[in-house]
Amino acid sequence: MQHILDAIQSGSATSEDFASLELPESYRAAFVKKEDVDMFEGLSAKEKDPRKSLHVDEVPLPDLGPGEAFVAVMASAINYNTVWTSIFEPVSTFGFLERYGRSSELTKRHDLPYHVVGSDLSGVVLKTGPGVTRWKPGDRVVAHCLSVELEGPDGHNDTMLDTEQRIWGFETNFGGLADVAMVKANQLMPKPEHLTWEEAASPGLVNCTAYRQLVSTNGGNMKQGDNVLIWGASGGLGGFATQYALNGGATPVCVVSNEEKAQIARSMGAELIINRSEEGYKFWNDEGTEQDPREWKRFGARIRELTGGEDIDIVFEHPGRETFGASVFVTRKGGTITTCASTTGYLHEYDNRYLWMNLKRIISSHFANYRESWEANRLIAKGKIHPTLSRTYTLDEVGQASLDVHQNAHQGKVGVLCLAPEEGLGVLDHEMRAQHETAINRFRGV
Repeated sequence: MQHILDAIQSGSATSEDFASLELPESYRAAFVKKEDVDMFEGLSAKEKDPRKSLHVDEVPLPDLGPGEAFVAVMASAINYNTVWTSIFEPVSTFGFLERYGRSSELTKRHDLPYHVVGSDLSGVVLKTGPGVTRWKPGDRVVAHCLSVELEGPDGHNDTMLDTEQRIWGFETNFGGLADVAMVKANQLMPKPEHLTWEEAASPGLVNCTAYRQLVSTNGGNMKQGDNVLIWGASGGLGGFATQYALNGGATPVCVVSNEEKAQIARSMGAELIINRSEEGYKFWNDEGTEQDPREWKRFGARIRELTGGEDIDIVFEHPGRETFGASVFVTRKGGTITTCASTTGYLHEYDNRYLWMNLKRIISSHFANYRESWEANRLIAKGKIHPTLSRTYTLDEVGQASLDVHQNAHQGKVGVLCLAPEEGLGVLDHEMRAQHETAINRFRGV
């Protein structure tokens, strides 16, 4: 891989130079093994340690198919789906790979006894398969994680509705936590050139997810003046939701877990902050079997105190079970709860009277379609939305990076260097970077 890295770092290699590079027979990657699926049996989710299940070693380079591309991965990032894969919850991802492998001769490549993980990347195109015309070797790119086949009619209005829609690196193999990744060429987007490799890799999944969930007509369809309740407002997902609310003329009500995270939200421009640890909201009893509506009401009263008596127009939901009942309760009549995840549990419980009698809506949102992803990346490239990168690990430290996310011991987004030998590389537009340096570094050192 050194000759590939040398070409990338030379700054003078042409597309023809990259096209002539010899590709390795194997490459370094982070993966889980099918034989380890039962290794955490009997442990609670919190006790399961990704450092024990994530391996970093050489794996064979797959064959490149039509419409696909190999990318030399300079950097990637940790998402919660990598945590789920590494602890084999809620199900083993090998089931996804087995089903995908049954689809065609081409997809059989994904059904392997190991799963290369990761749903973000920044890097350089090495080779493209038959039928690819937009991208060529040497192009500097990032990738969104939507993998679709689009052979049926369902996805042609919204690619997220394709019956064969999958999340790359989670429901497919050959993900981005590696020195080389294999993607569908329509996952590629231009790298924002005022960002380093690790900064450019970090927004991907969460930025696109936040855009669809909050801004898009497929999600919250946010408008100016909306009050938006954002859980985990300084996190990898919530940090983008906060920026979109502020950028779009809405008023974010930011829920955080400590004062340090509250300061991050304030530094983004948010003014209405709820520190749930200080204010001691306890929506469930100690056994986790019953919710306390009095706490919903106390939470709602605090929101009205902050907003001048107004209720929430849109709830940006992703914790799930722990918060969902409160989210439904505090939303205004006719308002919207958008949900994209369930990091505290999948079985949501809420009092349906507050939903049905007040004409509230629950909208499910999952990643983003190609157009939404492109728009979200465009806003990063224009300096309207900024990365939330807080810390970067090496690929060999991917287990610890995943543990940080699993234990919520991080701010914003956790990056991973793959081929990049150190942080700070990859910037081409230094003038633009200087304009946004403070915002780019907002989550670092906290």
